Amino acid sequence: MGSQDIELNYGYELCKEYKGLHILYTHHQVKELQTILRDKNTSRSDFKFYADRLIRLVIEDSLNQLPFTDCKVITPTGATYNGLKYRSGNCGVSIVRSGEAMEQGLRDCCRSIRIGKILVESDADTHEARVVYARFPEDIAQRYVLLMYPIMSTGNTVSKAINVLKEHGVKEECIVLSNLFCTPQAVQAVLDSYPKMKILTSEVHPVAPNHFGQKYFGTD
Repeated sequence: MGSQDIELNYGYELCKEYKGLHILYTHHQVKELQTILRDKNTSRSDFKFYADRLIRLVIEDSLNQLPFTDCKVITPTGATYNGLKYRSGNCGVSIVRSGEAMEQGLRDCCRSIRIGKILVESDADTHEARVVYARFPEDIAQRYVLLMYPIMSTGNTVSKAINVLKEHGVKEECIVLSNLFCTPQAVQAVLDSYPKMKILTSEVHPVAPNHFGQKYFGTD
């Protein structure tokens, strides 16, 4: 078994245990994007370009986790076509700041979608995560929420964000975390605490590229 097979098993073994975990199909193009983003020699301009490509793929797959309803439309030739449409009431919520990198990808896929924000910071002394700011659509309790956070190492920040969403009336089963890279420990921590939610990620790996936010926004 090669090293790549071992790395893939981190995620797929967890998928057997956690029904809420969904991993983006890892074809060669996805693996190349992941490799570029992990390479310390990647320039900032290349990093942002390829990060946006991977974000778009993850967002599109995350949208597949939201509910659809049947619909019928009339084509220009007068024929009836049986299709699908999103149920009304979806929104995005980004965890500031790295989650903001995923906002444009969501807007590119969903025109005029509402996007809220949550800011979670770590206490300088205790290192405990705490929410310092949250802004949501007023009717968020009636919506499905695509929670955006690209790198999840421990799950602490995401857990705090989920708690805030639940305090605002969002049902656990209506939350989908859209994520690029996460560790097995983070998957377990989040889905053990919130088994009804879903996680859509491109990769589960013990080493998360925690430089993502600094590299993407040019603050490294």
